[in-house]
Amino acid sequence: MNIRELMVVALASIRSSKLRSFLTTLGIVIGIAAVISVVAIGQGGKAMLMQELEKFGTNLFVVYVNYQEGETSRPSDLQVSDITLIKNVVPEVKYMAPVCYTQMKLRGSQGQKTVQLLGTSADLVHVNNLEIAQGRFLNEEDESAGRQVIVIQEDTAKELFGSEKPLGQRVVIGSTSSMVVGVLKQDTSVLNDNSRQSAYITMSLMRNMTGWTYIHQIYGSATSKEAVDTAMERTKSILERRHNAPGHYEARSMEQEMQSANKILGIVGLVIGLIAGISLLVGGIGVMNIMLVSVTERTREIGIRMALGARRQDILIQFLFESIVLCLMGGIIGTILGYGGAYVVAKIAHWPPLVSWWTIVIAFLFSAGVGLFFGLYPANQAARLKPIEALRRE
Repeated sequence: MNIRELMVVALASIRSSKLRSFLTTLGIVIGIAAVISVVAIGQGGKAMLMQELEKFGTNLFVVYVNYQEGETSRPSDLQVSDITLIKNVVPEVKYMAPVCYTQMKLRGSQGQKTVQLLGTSADLVHVNNLEIAQGRFLNEEDESAGRQVIVIQEDTAKELFGSEKPLGQRVVIGSTSSMVVGVLKQDTSVLNDNSRQSAYITMSLMRNMTGWTYIHQIYGSATSKEAVDTAMERTKSILERRHNAPGHYEARSMEQEMQSANKILGIVGLVIGLIAGISLLVGGIGVMNIMLVSVTERTREIGIRMALGARRQDILIQFLFESIVLCLMGGIIGTILGYGGAYVVAKIAHWPPLVSWWTIVIAFLFSAGVGLFFGLYPANQAARLKPIEALRRE
């Protein structure tokens, strides 16, 4: 028999037991659908995360104190004067802003809201790409003149003032009253932990309210992506020499954060993909089990075919082909379900379902490989039957 005839016989056998064939492929369907969904969701989530991180710019970096166990903050750790010096002597630094933060309750004419209050400078709007919805951000005149001004977010403005226009309104922070000079669009900056809204005041106002003479962190922006490492190293070097504290400061760039996030997501995706792949293994065992049952049920048919001149390799190829076709059918259905599942999840999470062509190719090759691997033993068992013994069985 030629290959075409063997395929016809194999397909006829599959069609004669539709329900069993479907149940046989079910494990493959679930496995392929799970793998494709996990890969697509993981790629979409990774792309969205990278896109969000890139909004801040790959030339962003942060400098902070590397406190050892038992150490506490000291007034000399980080100071505003450090920033002035760094900007003057490090040409790779384009913008640099101090950041001092605490939680405070803001009170407006229509309500109140607990926010993350940050003391900073005019450069922060450039470093973190903050979007102004109304008014302006803090400027150098606000700092030098000691103005009591504040910049809030749109959601905070609604809670504090309702439908009233926020610009020019007074906000009470503890016992201090500040005027709203700007309203920001939804804050997605690296300074916002997403559990609360943020508000921004000058460093002088923060110092007057808290008594702090130091700052928590320094956020900087290099002149280019290539200059980030140089800017960080020179900034650390200046701080260590100025405060006589070798190894006391650390710096991290947005590029490093993106690489760390990408690595973690890759590991998580691999682990989940391997777990999903277990269902493919279970499905393959199911295929082998059903094919062994099929060999037992069709022993007499095998004997008749061999008595009529079918060779061992013909029997082997027929059963092997049946196994592969069942797995490929499961692969097709699983691919459709997997893409559909990834699409639904992506719509809910608001990111694109990224199903690449290589994912589908690998899914098909893997399902064919499962059919080949798990179908080889039953096919070999069928081919090894002796015609006389096969004909004797009922």
